[in-house]
Amino acid sequence: MAQQMMHATQATNLADILERVLDKGIVIAGDIRIDLVGVELLNIKIRLLIASVDKALEMGINWWQIDPYLSSKVAAVEEENRGLNKRLERMEKAPKRK
Repeated sequence: MAQQMMHATQATNLADILERVLDKGIVIAGDIRIDLVGVELLNIKIRLLIASVDKALEMGINWWQIDPYLSSKVAAVEEENRGLNKRLERMEKAPKRK
């Protein structure tokens, strides 16, 4: 079996395709549905978007900026939540005024 040598143009084409996909974005969607005797047992909707960060921001997608597990502001948000929870506990334990 003869080995085929990869030329620079082939490698460049792959890079160009990847650049185009990230620049324009691509959406892959699919549904999985399982029914048994007319009763829906399982319904899974799969949506995948592949795009660059810049393109996603242009489209208004920025969930990674506000997700507390992905944001660098996690510690501040958790500290604020602890403070609010303590305040709420004190308010609930305080005698009610009439």
